[in-house]
Amino acid sequence: MNIVRFAPSPTGFLHIGGARTGLFNWLFSRATKGKFILRIEDTDQVRSEKRFLDEILNSLQWLGMDWDELHYQSSRFDIYREYAQKLLNEGKAYKEGDAIIYKIPAEHTVKIYDLIHGEITIDAEHIKDQVLIKSDGSPAYNFCCVIDDALMAITHVIRGDDHIPNTPKQIILYEALGFKLPKFAHIPMILGEDRSRLSKRHGATSISEYRGQGILPEALINYLALLGWSPGNDREIFNLQTLIKDFSLKRVNKTAAIFDLEKLKWINSQYVKNYDLEKLTDLIIQMLKDKGYPAQDYARQWLSGLIKLYRTRFQTLEHFEQLAGFFFTDTVRYDKEAAEKFLLADNVAEYLVKFKEVLENTEPFDDKSIEAGTRKLVEEAGIEAGELIHPIRVALTGGTVSPGIFEVIQFLGKEKSITRLERVIKKLKTRGRMFDKLEEL
Repeated sequence: MNIVRFAPSPTGFLHIGGARTGLFNWLFSRATKGKFILRIEDTDQVRSEKRFLDEILNSLQWLGMDWDELHYQSSRFDIYREYAQKLLNEGKAYKEGDAIIYKIPAEHTVKIYDLIHGEITIDAEHIKDQVLIKSDGSPAYNFCCVIDDALMAITHVIRGDDHIPNTPKQIILYEALGFKLPKFAHIPMILGEDRSRLSKRHGATSISEYRGQGILPEALINYLALLGWSPGNDREIFNLQTLIKDFSLKRVNKTAAIFDLEKLKWINSQYVKNYDLEKLTDLIIQMLKDKGYPAQDYARQWLSGLIKLYRTRFQTLEHFEQLAGFFFTDTVRYDKEAAEKFLLADNVAEYLVKFKEVLENTEPFDDKSIEAGTRKLVEEAGIEAGELIHPIRVALTGGTVSPGIFEVIQFLGKEKSITRLERVIKKLKTRGRMFDKLEEL
């Protein structure tokens, strides 16, 4: 049975690179009906924090990456000390103060048979003696990593290729302890669009940040899978079962993957379009609450209808709030250019007054009835439809882009639509050019 592990350190939040490594291990284990072990490498007791641990566990669960076993290195110190003492007793290690150090054999060549990069040969003369136990009694990374991988019967070590320099050091320790070597697969790093190492300057890096922005877990999993792996054709959208079925280390690329935020948003938008409406509504209700909106005041059926109206337009849940936020507030933030272009045109105040009267007399208050009344007003006024509809859209939404204006008005409701029109009409008649103050009314 194939056994793999993902070994994050709780000294920071789970970032994109770490999540991708975890995903490749998880997919490999599920594709081969193996075992996925989560190992928390918390030997640095100064920098390890519970808030980081909680975020890592929550993010993995949110992504749907379940584990078969969970281990903490901080509870295994006695095991590491036992093996260090064994090497000391065999004369393969020496003490330097309270530290135990393994002596690298001279004239030793280390060969790595990597499943992605092929054979890598390193001369041991370039490797320094390896610390096994530090002077403070804690184990060194390479040492406890080897012991855990061996005792947990890890068959494949799948990790980022930034770990390649650690691999020969670990192979030497495997050999010194008489452990069977696992197979190694070093996956390519993830770079920013400028081809530098992915960092904060490229945008959010932690999984929790993307979750907060309204990226769906299924979409993020889909995108992470494509960072360094290819299904062998032009497919870009996968459900989880398809990913598991198709995943193979043979299709992992050797070259670095480029993180493209716009591509992630596009993939997310594809999931939004087809997401279960009830689940999407639940997520948006929570997002609205998190942003301080009184989400409990909105009828669920109304909100679901509004989401359905916008679902082909927003890429993330946060984007929905940016596009449709004017439905959830009594004030409107007006785009100054839009206001000057469409609200300062000749006779706009007069047209808006007549349109307000149309709304007051529209029953039932639905998009078809609103459209019929609007078309009639346009005909009676002898104007083009755009001369009325563009000012209406700006007056009610603050901008020039929205779904069909008649549906927007229906969802705004008669009272809110009329109130907004009255405020804009008053502004136009009294202080027409002070559009920078419009949102205060």
